[in-house]
Amino acid sequence: MSRASLSVVSDAVTVRVPAKVNLHLGVGPLRDDGFHDLVTVYQALSLYDDVRLSPSSELRVTTRGDGAADVPGDSTNLAARAVAEVARRADRSPRVAIDIDKRIPVAGGMAGGSADAAGALVGAVNLWGLDIGRDELTEIAAGLGSDVPFALHGATALGTGRGEQLMPILARGEFHWVLAIARSGLSTPAVYGELDRLRGNRSVSDVEARRPDDLMAALTSGDPRTVAPLLHNDLQPAALSLQPVLRRTLRAGIDAGALNGIVSGSGPTCAFLCADETSAVNVAAELSGAGVARAVRTATGPVPGARLLSA
Repeated sequence: MSRASLSVVSDAVTVRVPAKVNLHLGVGPLRDDGFHDLVTVYQALSLYDDVRLSPSSELRVTTRGDGAADVPGDSTNLAARAVAEVARRADRSPRVAIDIDKRIPVAGGMAGGSADAAGALVGAVNLWGLDIGRDELTEIAAGLGSDVPFALHGATALGTGRGEQLMPILARGEFHWVLAIARSGLSTPAVYGELDRLRGNRSVSDVEARRPDDLMAALTSGDPRTVAPLLHNDLQPAALSLQPVLRRTLRAGIDAGALNGIVSGSGPTCAFLCADETSAVNVAAELSGAGVARAVRTATGPVPGARLLSA
């Protein structure tokens, strides 16, 4: 993502944005501001939404594809908010049509809405030929949502704070994933609320917010068998409490030959790490036949963050 030239203004731009999986998600206690302190390891996966921006008489959002009916088409849409914020900083009107082709599941724990917002940020800068650099765009992204900065940058990263403070992590090689997409979504606030309920009055020590150094070292090896046993998600018990059927999905993936399985983020998508491409294809076929998910996809990671396809 380079600084856009002030002299280039496009008729339309398309930005491709990746889904994410949390290889590690440690959740601290509820803060006074309503958020939780997080320590997470993100990896961007080759499951993409395409976000197209073009001039319009008004700011509008149209979504096609998986879960489109559940995506708001008004100013509350995170992609629309992204365009409005760039327009505010550029002192111009946000008259833009945002067309989203969705493949990332909605309310699936894979940051689809955040990815679309990242795509809208990159798209607006390039559509209008603005001189907004990477650092400022990351600052805008952090103001929109905890996962939006990672969707901009992609690859593999350690996230702290609310998840918006990023440090790149070296991950050698290519990791093969199978994604079991649930029949219904989960609200992220509801999952965090359930985690707080399950914890009750039990104190959450700083131990749960430590950096997952073993996992980060394993990622540098490029060996999925070393990485697999280190996958961890503090939100998983809450997601399983709200959707107990996910237990069956996780068991089915392991029985099919995955190295390990985990609920992605706040769920309910289940992500299975596999030994190689052949194993991933076989696990996907077994899961599809088991009937434990609405859809099954294969993906690889890490991949880059939001990137311009056309201008």
